[in-house]
Amino acid sequence: MIALKIAEVKDFMNKLLCQDVFDHFLIQEAIITTNVSCHIDGTLQKDFYTLEELEEQNLTGLSFVPYGLLRSSCFNLIKGKKTPSYFKFSLLLSPENLKRTLSQTGSSFTENDISAVFLNIRFQNGELTVTTGISYRIFSTDKTLEHEWDTLLKRFLTKNQISFDEL
Repeated sequence: MIALKIAEVKDFMNKLLCQDVFDHFLIQEAIITTNVSCHIDGTLQKDFYTLEELEEQNLTGLSFVPYGLLRSSCFNLIKGKKTPSYFKFSLLLSPENLKRTLSQTGSSFTENDISAVFLNIRFQNGELTVTTGISYRIFSTDKTLEHEWDTLLKRFLTKNQISFDEL
């Protein structure tokens, strides 16, 4: 697990809320505090959709919705003249991206060993931090995948011209 301080908050917020940079992640939860506090549970409510809609939107097999489906809602909650006092976004790798990550890193873990691979974004006291994490279904002292995830995230941020400092 690493913690990164985002150097250019405004640029990051533009990429998070107005561009598709983070759309391929799933959103587990969002908490946004402005003049009120809003909590968004990203759990996919499959009963809301027809089977055809689930298939058309590539939602079958997902437990959480893609961030891209909620991005405009999050933007609408945050936009305004005043900066939010707090927000937190808990994003996760999709099952497809988890599989790809395990393959690319040559990990000995399987998809069944991993509950979630997290990217947590938090804004508080004027600072924006990003932390990584992995939730395992099994006990393991092997931290190789965590280090690989940290490296992949830093590469992702750099590729998207998001500057950061390690904390």
